[in-house]
Order: sequence, then C-alpha cells, then structure tokens
Amino acid sequence: MTIFADLTQRQQQVLQATIQRYIATAEPVGSKVLATGYNLRVSPATIRNAMGSLERVGLLYQPHTSAGRIPSDSGYRLYVDQLITPSDAESRRVEQELTGRLRAAEDWSIEAVLRGAANILSSISGYITLVTLPRKSTARLHHVQLVQVEPGRAMLIVVTDSYHTHSGIFDIPSAADSDTEDGPDPEQIQRELELLSNFLNHHLRSRTLMDLSQLDWRELGNEFEHYSSQICSILLALSDSYKVPHLTQILMSGVSEILRQPEFNELQQFQTLIHLLEDEQELLWPVIFEDPDESSPEAGPPRASIRIGAENPLEPMQACTLISACYHRGDEPVGSVGVLGPTRMAYENAIAAVEATADYISDLLR
Repeated sequence: MTIFADLTQRQQQVLQATIQRYIATAEPVGSKVLATGYNLRVSPATIRNAMGSLERVGLLYQPHTSAGRIPSDSGYRLYVDQLITPSDAESRRVEQELTGRLRAAEDWSIEAVLRGAANILSSISGYITLVTLPRKSTARLHHVQLVQVEPGRAMLIVVTDSYHTHSGIFDIPSAADSDTEDGPDPEQIQRELELLSNFLNHHLRSRTLMDLSQLDWRELGNEFEHYSSQICSILLALSDSYKVPHLTQILMSGVSEILRQPEFNELQQFQTLIHLLEDEQELLWPVIFEDPDESSPEAGPPRASIRIGAENPLEPMQACTLISACYHRGDEPVGSVGVLGPTRMAYENAIAAVEATADYISDLLR
C-alpha cells in the first residue's frame, strides 16, 4: 500500500494506537491520552504532529473541530492490511466453544449445526452473525431408495448430503411383473427394487445432483431395462431443477448484541440495516458469499474477506464492516460465515473468530 510505505515508523505507531484506543472507547482520541497510556515514549506535541500528518493523508479525521481524531475507512483498511494479524488465542477459544457446545447437540442436521455456530459466534464476537446454508447447486447425492408404495406403483427417494429429500412416484412397468395368474409377485418386485437401489447407490453416491444430467445411463438400461426410463426421467428432472442458481437462506444471530454498540443508537439507521438483513436477503447473499476466482487458485482455502465502510456495495451497510469466509465441502466453497458490526471493530479477534468458525464447519462437512 503506497500510503503505508510513506509513513514513518512513529506515524504507524500513532495510527495503530489511535485505532486501538477508539475501538476500545468509541471516543475521539487525543494526543495526551496516547502519550500517557500507550508507551509511545514521545511528547503529546510530537504525537499531535503525527496525528496531523495522518489526517492530511486521509487516515484519521476530526468529527468536530475541538475533538480528538477517529479513524477513517482508509485508516481501518491500512490497519487491517498492514498493522495486525488475527489472534491465535481467539481462534483457539472459538474452536473450543464450537467443539464443546456443538458436539453435545443431539440434532446433527446441517442447518442445526449452522444455527448453533451462528449463535456461538455472535455471543463471542458481540456482532451480528450471518451464515448461509450450503448452495443447492453443490448438493451431492447421499442415498437412493426405491420403495413399492402400492400394487403397481413405486417411489424413488433421493437424499442429499444435507439430508434434504426429494421423491417421485412412477408406475412399475408391466414387463417387470410376474406372469402368474395372481398378478405381480410383490416379493419379486421388492427384490428388484432393492437390487436397483443398491445399483443406483453404487454408481451415484457423492455425485452432485447437477452431474446427473451428464451421466451415461446406458448401463442402467442394460441392467434394469424395465425401470430405466422412469427413473432417468425423475432424476433428470431433479437435476434440471438444480441448474438454476439458487440463493439459499441466510441464518442470522446477534441482533440484540449489536444494539449495545453506540453506532446504532440512531433508530432510523438501525431499522434500515435490519430491513436489509431480514427482507432483502437476495441483495445481501452475493455480498456475504463471494465465490473464489477459479482462474487464480491459491494454496489452501481462501481466508476472510473484509469489507470496511464504503467498500460495502449496499448503502445500509456502509457504516459497518463485514468480515466473511467461505466454508467448504472438500475443496468446493459451498457457503459462507460472517460477522457484521460497526467499522469500530476488534479486527484481530473478529477475523480470527470468522476464520475459525468457517474452518470448523468445513471439517464437519468432511
């Protein structure tokens, strides 16, 4: 960052101390406070000169003429990019909380785990937590079952890896029926359905539902010619329904936590933000979940994305910082976890907490 390269070491120290003080107190910061409380080993006049230089390059500003300085969005950006690292202690704390509280839960559906993680993260961070459910387009087939529901009719049940179920009913082809005088042999049909269920599970398990349209179905036709067209029709219709991009639900926690922040004392500003979070999630979803650029892969999973103030594209969020990170199923990003709070955020802890939560969810999905 060019501005950072132009700063003296003292100016960097003063900027870091100013931001840390403002994060802790929400009060404009004066030179005397820094001189007495931050071991800068220089006089208030020297600190004041450094703060003036930082204000001229847009990293600090005075909200009122007689007040101290507070950080600008650019000041926070430089602070996050150059002056801090995520807290290892906070990462360990969050991981311990998630492990201790979620491992004991009886409900192990993915949505229940994500809701639990959102609640834990908001209580630890003090900010609003936003967690997207896994994208439907990445759903993988976990189990297939064929069941005879009545004479002459069967149901195909598909369970995804997120434990959502889909089903379709079809007529059992007459060619598969027994030719006895008493009509179809139920036991023979059940044996065929069980064999076909095993065959489908062997060939389809762990494939994405979108992949179903790309499969060569000739082997199914050769093995189970009586059933192939009906089953293919149901599975291909299911696959087609997943080709359209789906925005999944965003789980939210911690609205009461954010009310404690002085930045949200103004009711109108808070109401505008909550309206966005609750009623306009189709606008919010692409901001929270950023699909990594596949053309420039990095070593290891991408870390947190940080949008500070005006860097947020949605106006109600422009007094806020959004920190988000993808969670993965294998190597594929399928959802995101994030915290939303004032730009006056404890960044070292918030970044560490978000990354630790995303890592924890990714480990569970493995």
